[in-house]
Amino acid sequence: MTTRPLLFDSPFLLGFDHTRALIERAAKAAAEGYPPYNVEALDDGDVRITLAVAGFSPDQLEIQVEGNQLTVAGRRGDGPDAADKAYLHRGIAARGFIRTFVLADGMVVREALLEHGLLHVDLARPEPERLIQRIPIRTSDQTL
Repeated sequence: MTTRPLLFDSPFLLGFDHTRALIERAAKAAAEGYPPYNVEALDDGDVRITLAVAGFSPDQLEIQVEGNQLTVAGRRGDGPDAADKAYLHRGIAARGFIRTFVLADGMVVREALLEHGLLHVDLARPEPERLIQRIPIRTSDQTL
């Protein structure tokens, strides 16, 4: 038996199945722990996501937006001589990752910057155009 949040059972919220799926996807993404990240509100209303990606080069990182989902992936290629190294301690993670974020409608990636082991992904939310639509009311004796 699956439980659904009572909020979505309201008869006044019609067609919000997609929103429920987004919330479930965001909850699953939040459970992932690597790499650590920050989400920061910038002064101009934009958002910055910063991921700790020490040891990754720009060609090992990929940022992709598909629909309303931002995906940041890191693929480690330590090189052919990596297997020859004898570590006394290996505390720096050497694994790849995929981190996803659910974006609100209209959000766009402005830029991505890799500096000092931190990947900054800046997102903008352009002001949506306000649309007001007046709906004519027919009477039952009018024909289409």
